[in-house]
Amino acid sequence: MELSPVELRHILHKNPETAYSEFATTKTIIDSIKALPGAEEAFKFIAPLETGVLIEYTVNNDEYLLFRADIDALLIKEQTDWEYGSLNQNMHACGHDVHTSSLYGLIKYVLENKIKRNLLFLFQPAEESGGGAMRFFDTGIFDNYKIKNAFALHVTDEYDKGIIGSTSGVLFASALELNIDFTGVSAHVAFPQNGKNALSALRLFMDAADKLPRNIGEPSIIGMGKIAAGDVRNIAPGWARLEGSIRALSVEKANAIFNKLQDILKGVELQTGVNSLLQRLVHYPEVIVNADLFKKYEAVLSQKYKFIDCSYKMTGEDFGLFSRKYPSFMFWLGTSTGERYGLHNPHFLPDDSIVNLAVSIWIDILNNS
Repeated sequence: MELSPVELRHILHKNPETAYSEFATTKTIIDSIKALPGAEEAFKFIAPLETGVLIEYTVNNDEYLLFRADIDALLIKEQTDWEYGSLNQNMHACGHDVHTSSLYGLIKYVLENKIKRNLLFLFQPAEESGGGAMRFFDTGIFDNYKIKNAFALHVTDEYDKGIIGSTSGVLFASALELNIDFTGVSAHVAFPQNGKNALSALRLFMDAADKLPRNIGEPSIIGMGKIAAGDVRNIAPGWARLEGSIRALSVEKANAIFNKLQDILKGVELQTGVNSLLQRLVHYPEVIVNADLFKKYEAVLSQKYKFIDCSYKMTGEDFGLFSRKYPSFMFWLGTSTGERYGLHNPHFLPDDSIVNLAVSIWIDILNNS
């Protein structure tokens, strides 16, 4: 059965899946595209990973334009009363259901209008964690194509409905995820001299990290979102863990901060006798909007939509990898009708009209590329 973009959005929102578990999501996307009249003849379906899919549309020997949508959800329990709300413990609290269904809408348009451009449509897994973009690049699949430009969008209720926001240069920050494990010696709280308190070492580290100097004009963030320590209330913990992220306007700056944290940990070890292990996890490059493309699409889109230069955000996005490979244009699409919940919030819920609005914007970008 042929679905509308909004109908696909409903299915995806009800059945969200987290990074690298998007099996049903991937099947739904593929089946929905194949259900379009003529799709199996027009498109090539390429799935080098277990989840996600690249759709190829080739009509000549020219270069390709790449459009990308992320398909994974978050481990967040939805707190809306929507009739199409999540049926499990996950949620599309970052709007990836809108991203995916709007890209499907663009595919419908391309097929129905027999567009004479070579196009790639990537439905990418694991944007939220796990580096899905890098996994796709590592398969070598993009080596088969000469890609001229890459495009992506991200919804947000920071801006009112219909506002398009982008900038020339860095749009999203470089994001480096990290874990720090502290290993000491447990001891009864009545005999602290018999142990090495891992939680105390963690606290010393946090205090020192908070005091790292920040250069004016070079914004950066050291954000720790999760702390765990110990097992029993009356035992000084012999272990502790921090999980967090570094945000900076370049990969190089994020790496420099990471190295400073390593130096701090060495000092904490000397002071406390508690061992530490700093682990580098996924590192997303900054998203860079090509200056020429920004100028071009600002002129095009401002004719029909309210377009603002929003400057950079400290949000992370692994579309940054694409923007390092190809001249790219990414933009925010405002969704707010008064609410300001923010991304990754259990109440974040763009209304259905945003899907068709995003499709219209994609069509305008395609027809002016």
